[in-house]
Amino acid sequence: MNKSNEHVLAMGACFNEHADSHLVCVQNDDGNYQTQAISIHNQPRKVTGSCFFVFSGALKASSGYLAKTSIVEDGLMVQITAEMMEALRQALREMKDFHIPCGKADQEECQEHIHIQWQEDDRNFNKGIISPIDGKSMESITSIKIFHGSEYRASGKVIRWTEVFFLQSEDQPNGLSDPADHSRLTENVARAFCVALCPHLKLLKEDGMAKLGLRVTLDSDQVGYLAGSNGQPLLPQYMKDLDSALVPVIHGGACQLSEGPVVMELVFYILENIS
Repeated sequence: MNKSNEHVLAMGACFNEHADSHLVCVQNDDGNYQTQAISIHNQPRKVTGSCFFVFSGALKASSGYLAKTSIVEDGLMVQITAEMMEALRQALREMKDFHIPCGKADQEECQEHIHIQWQEDDRNFNKGIISPIDGKSMESITSIKIFHGSEYRASGKVIRWTEVFFLQSEDQPNGLSDPADHSRLTENVARAFCVALCPHLKLLKEDGMAKLGLRVTLDSDQVGYLAGSNGQPLLPQYMKDLDSALVPVIHGGACQLSEGPVVMELVFYILENIS
């Protein structure tokens, strides 16, 4: 909210299990993209999910419209006035429901309505996901996908950081109040882990340990880490390099921690270097 452009508010959406259809964007043979809705066979569409939504505050009052909606690729675009955008942002900050009537201003009844409603916290996510360290269930645990995280190459392999799970914080046992506050620490930990394992990537991949987990604990009484793959701890031959790289980073992060305790788990993949 605070960092986004004041005229545009865009948010990604999660998969909606209650929807009977979803918007998708398909590339045609001529290279152009077309929006389609995939749905359950022989079942009428009642609730359609989208992958993102965008509110644009560029609609002029002179346009004659209260608000306009349109489907863009696999998401929803809502054009509103600058005044409506300001009211929307205020409602979101105060966690209040918000209603946007759409259509021409001179119409007696609006054809479309946008309702933004606050719901109970949804804990039904990461179903079936388990830790590569010890098989611990990650269901209902807050996580963030990493799309541009640490990535290092060695011996024809590449190790890539793909996700971080926030297992515990002092205020919320199932996740941090604001995971973004720990972005620098998680990035430093991921970088140290990748660098330490670079000399071992070929051997790890050949031994079937392509998915790796690193669980870091930061507490006043306990600071440490666990690393593993396929439900087993990594062998001692890897731990010496990991200790040298990770221990200084983790202890440094613990000293700077303003809240505690914190337990987070980072997930890495070893892939073939095709570049």
